[in-house]
Amino acid sequence: MNHVRKINDKVIVIPCSGIGRVFGSVGREATYLVVDSLRPETTETVCLSLLVMGDEEARAKVQAHPTIAIDGCPKTCAQKNIELAGGKVGARVPVFEIFKAHRALKSESITVLDEKGQLLARLLAERVAEAADALLNDQEGK
Repeated sequence: MNHVRKINDKVIVIPCSGIGRVFGSVGREATYLVVDSLRPETTETVCLSLLVMGDEEARAKVQAHPTIAIDGCPKTCAQKNIELAGGKVGARVPVFEIFKAHRALKSESITVLDEKGQLLARLLAERVAEAADALLNDQEGK
């Protein structure tokens, strides 16, 4: 049976840029785990800098699909820029929330995450994957 894919059958996952910050690196790594391994059929990512620069394709994606913002700090750059681009943030998964529950997993390295940082990213990715599933289930229920 062929299923016709609806426009909202993908969730866009957007991490903050957080260059030079451990939680930014954790957020980006978690995003890649979700879109490449955990939920490759139902998620994709858009580069935050493209969204900030007003790229039409990036804007169209966040306007047409449910989104998840992964912010590494209280400035909530991912969330704010999704909203400024006309998108609706369906879920927020702040890196710090996961870190608070697993404080022993702070990476000592920033640019290349060590084993603790990789594990923190994995825990974050699992939470993001669950949020993506919930958003898609909400879409199906409408």
